[in-house]
Amino acid sequence: MLENLKIGAKYDGFLFLAESVRNPPKLNSHHHVELELNLVLRGSITYVAGGKRFTFHARTLLWLFPSQEHQLVDRSDDAQNYVAVFKPDLIRRSCRSAAYADLRRKNIDCHGILHSVMEPESFDLIRRTMDSLMQESLDPDLLNREAGFGVGSDFCFEHGDPDRLNAGLHHLLLQCWRYQKTGAVWGQEVALHPAVSRALELLGKAGAEYDLRRLAGCCGVSAAYLSRTFGRQIGVPLSRYRNSLRLSRFWTHFRESGRKNLTAAVYAAGFGSYAQFYKIFTQAYGCGPREAMSQRAKELPRPEDAKAKAFPRQVGTRIAVGQLASSLA
Repeated sequence: MLENLKIGAKYDGFLFLAESVRNPPKLNSHHHVELELNLVLRGSITYVAGGKRFTFHARTLLWLFPSQEHQLVDRSDDAQNYVAVFKPDLIRRSCRSAAYADLRRKNIDCHGILHSVMEPESFDLIRRTMDSLMQESLDPDLLNREAGFGVGSDFCFEHGDPDRLNAGLHHLLLQCWRYQKTGAVWGQEVALHPAVSRALELLGKAGAEYDLRRLAGCCGVSAAYLSRTFGRQIGVPLSRYRNSLRLSRFWTHFRESGRKNLTAAVYAAGFGSYAQFYKIFTQAYGCGPREAMSQRAKELPRPEDAKAKAFPRQVGTRIAVGQLASSLA
């Protein structure tokens, strides 16, 4: 699926820090016209691309090219990763020599996800560059709550100094590619069984709800085989993946309802009961949804007020209860 990242005309791309503790799951398979770069700071993130599963750990630099369909399927509870995207115009202006020819190609022959594990000194330099560019960005809670770029909402990325951000993205792109060229790694992939690929496809369809037996039947295998193989190849139990999908759909329905009917959004997302939702939400975010909303009403500004903030608190801090509450707005 082609995803519109809705990047404003004055920006050459965007950058934000995704954190499991406050970034709602976005698990749909997609691609976009922009080049995407991820740098894993902590924990692990898992993608599926080209019928293979890849798990990346701290200090990994990874590239997702414009034609490359990819799907985030899991993150560790402590995961933090910078996400940077670069518009095609920026790439054309910045990558004019032979050293950057591969970045100018619209379609690159990827047999997986191009990545490398950076040396500690190089990793620290790139991380400091990213931290610096985030100093005049929007509030981290807001960026995480809206998935950084506003997919499925009317939110768009903003920055307090677009010219500085654009110059920084230019430098970041070239520097990261130089590091990548000196240490390319294509391994660590797991080829997916056709039944697992089919299960991901079926579960990813909007409004799709399958119990394990029905899902396995559609995939042409037994329930026990699908459950065992899915967990081994994706690296996360099928039940956890399904619950992450439901949480993702909950956010969508909750926004669509104008944030007025939490219970309706719970059932529209596919949860069998509010108790089931409450348990899964609490496990994912550390407190119950109503507690989070109550704290937010007392401590945090409205989302439209937060959008105007050009100077956020320091990035990279773990979420407090009051911060977590903003994930529900």
